[in-house]
Amino acid sequence: MSSIITAVRDIIPIRPLTFVEALRTAELQATKLLELSDLTEPPFPDTIICELPKLQVERIIPAPASGATQWSRGRWLILLNGAERPARQRFSLAHEFKHVLDNPFIDVLYPRTGSMSPAERAEQICDYFAACLLMPRTWVKRSWTRGTQEPRTLARQFDVSKQAMQVRLLQIGLIDPEARCLTVGAL
Repeated sequence: MSSIITAVRDIIPIRPLTFVEALRTAELQATKLLELSDLTEPPFPDTIICELPKLQVERIIPAPASGATQWSRGRWLILLNGAERPARQRFSLAHEFKHVLDNPFIDVLYPRTGSMSPAERAEQICDYFAACLLMPRTWVKRSWTRGTQEPRTLARQFDVSKQAMQVRLLQIGLIDPEARCLTVGAL
């Protein structure tokens, strides 16, 4: 099973990545993990990550954040906020797992760009990886074309929050962003 981490980590080109390259790499890694796990339909089971060797997941209350990752006593420790809804914990678990994958290379992969630090860039990419893993593009499109187009229904199918599903539908291009202001006709 530790070969799963190696196989998914090996997809990362060890060099500074543009934002688009980092997103594409994250999606390729999520797809590889799904393939190695022989999954073809939602929802993604947490056990695939939780049962990896040298990785321990703990849910704690109270917690100062949704999740955290650290190397401790020869293993990765992923801490999740046990007070949050299960769907949020699932997203945080996938997000934190991407930190495990990136850890040896974060400063190389995500150099400072403008006002964004390597850590801030990594957070965005980890969110995208979590979305790709829990709501794979092909699975979401398949459900969509089969007639399941209500975000709340899709969220239940994929075991994610409605908000996470709405963001993913926007990323995939299946829905348009909501207007931020009303257009008023000519007076």
